[in-house]
Amino acid sequence: MADKFRATALITSLIEIADGIYSMWIKEKEIASHAKAGQFVSLYCKAGQLLLPRPISICEIDPEGGTLRLVFRVAGSGTREFSLLQQGDFIDVFGPLGNGFMPMGKKAILIGGGIGIPPMLQLAKSLECEKTIVLGYRDKELFLKEEFELLGKVCVSTEDGSYGTKGNVINAITENKIDGDIIFACGPTPMLRGIKQFAQEKGIKAQLSLEEKMACGIGACLACVCQSERKDHHTNVNNKRVCKDGPVFFAEDITI
Repeated sequence: MADKFRATALITSLIEIADGIYSMWIKEKEIASHAKAGQFVSLYCKAGQLLLPRPISICEIDPEGGTLRLVFRVAGSGTREFSLLQQGDFIDVFGPLGNGFMPMGKKAILIGGGIGIPPMLQLAKSLECEKTIVLGYRDKELFLKEEFELLGKVCVSTEDGSYGTKGNVINAITENKIDGDIIFACGPTPMLRGIKQFAQEKGIKAQLSLEEKMACGIGACLACVCQSERKDHHTNVNNKRVCKDGPVFFAEDITI
């Protein structure tokens, strides 16, 4: 895994791109030069009572410019604090953390659901194979869709049927007759559970990026474990630490 850095980063841009969803660009050359698609960073709050950092997936990486893009949803007091920052402010950051996606295959299906959509953007930019991108939204607030369309064929599902296929990402895959030899996915656990089953039925590999609440972000506290198919050498039980062993796992290695 790449080296990790604790630094104070400059916020170069911060805008709301959908209701409660913000796009933040930060300048930190060491993290940007080491980060890979599928990894995350921990952001620290300035409020004294908010001690634990907030894990945020990396959306885009510009190693030459030394910048990272983070797209997050306001879900509590920590992310609310981040949303109120402005261009020119500074924020403490630690990363890059976790293990990212492993490029493989000749025909990829990239699947993002909800706030699991942003980390798929850097992956779409990084993969050189043929790819189809499937994005699952709640409604017609299709954040980042136009940016994905520059990188490959995009199919959309919405829960309320306001755009694209009504239903979930599996419905969109079926309706659009999408196929491939590898799946990369990030999103809520029910979505990933369905994708794992779909991949097993089709006999293809799948890499899943799990969403989980974290504390330390480096694997020490065991607060973000998921169940694994094999015993973990660190704990000698059937679990994996999402922050350190993941967040990306092969579907057959985990139970969800």
